[in-house]
Amino acid sequence: MAGIIEVKDQGKVRIYDADNSNYVDLVVPSTVSSNRTITIPDANLNIPTSLIPNRNIIINGDMSIAQRATSTASITSSGYHTLDRWQTGIGSMGTWTQSQSTDVPTGQGFAKSLKMDCTTANASPSAGNSLVLATNFEGQNLQYLKKGTSSAESTTLSFWVKSNKTGTYITELMDNDNSNRHINKSYTISSADTWEKKTITFAGDTTGALGNDNGNSFTINFWLAGGSNYTSGTLQTSWGSLVQANRAVGQVNLADSTSNEFYITGVQLEAGSVASDFEFLPVDVNLGRCQRYFTKISYGQLSGEDVIFGLTFGGDGSDNVMFTYRFPVDMRSAPTITIGTTGGGSGSASTQYIDPEGIQLYYTGADTSQCWLKSVTAASEL
Repeated sequence: MAGIIEVKDQGKVRIYDADNSNYVDLVVPSTVSSNRTITIPDANLNIPTSLIPNRNIIINGDMSIAQRATSTASITSSGYHTLDRWQTGIGSMGTWTQSQSTDVPTGQGFAKSLKMDCTTANASPSAGNSLVLATNFEGQNLQYLKKGTSSAESTTLSFWVKSNKTGTYITELMDNDNSNRHINKSYTISSADTWEKKTITFAGDTTGALGNDNGNSFTINFWLAGGSNYTSGTLQTSWGSLVQANRAVGQVNLADSTSNEFYITGVQLEAGSVASDFEFLPVDVNLGRCQRYFTKISYGQLSGEDVIFGLTFGGDGSDNVMFTYRFPVDMRSAPTITIGTTGGGSGSASTQYIDPEGIQLYYTGADTSQCWLKSVTAASEL
């Protein structure tokens, strides 16, 4: 019999789909104090969005992982500076300190936020000046959005934001695989220094499929400031070809005073036109997803130093050692390796072999009984 319903134990009901191959357990919490109705949309047992795991496209949307640093000052150039998966795009738009903050919306379950603090202002930006926070995505992770087909899914972005600088801000979705097609929507920070939740729905794009590969197919930009090159047109509120002047129309200038700060957390992008509650992940799962793009290898101590590998030599200064390291998770692609300082000897380390699974390092010219590497980083960011 298809579509079996079983009572598993007190407070739990199991419902199978049409061929009994999959099921959903409905569990009644002991804290329920009144009757409730949960509606399953159709006979195929479509699960309500709020119950679907891995629905959040954003990685590290709760700002809990910061492998590089928890604070970086004097930021004037683009790049990844602190929190994993969050890239700063900056073009001559002041100087900034970016940090992982404990200032979060009360009672929402968040412990960290990303903070931008203006330390050198640019109150009169030139036409090409800009400042954005961005996060990028592999196309192979977004095929279910069906972009470029008549069935393209809408997406809904939700997040918590706080700033002393009230006014209009712009968010942007950008398709990097199809000549940077984009869609932009505005939101308003209404009350200074107050956490506010924002929800924005973007229509699906029936033009331009995303590549089914590990390339940088898709970007979300949170605009914080922009010169006239980006603000002088009409805001692109439907999907269309890239027009630079239409990207940040109406955007306030967060860089116009050293008093300005901006906080964001709880960022979620999901398929559909309704925002569900933020999907909290266990810290090990969140860290593993970040380590696909950046891994910092540094642990243990030797002679009071933080080390990655401690190597013992008994030679005369001409000894060579080769060793391998398996990354915690497979990286997106063969990463760029940065070798930190060495200790305990006059030798030097170099990369012998690199692939997405791990690295092989070569240590040459050791002339003491102990030599070690203090750190190695591997980056395969989009």
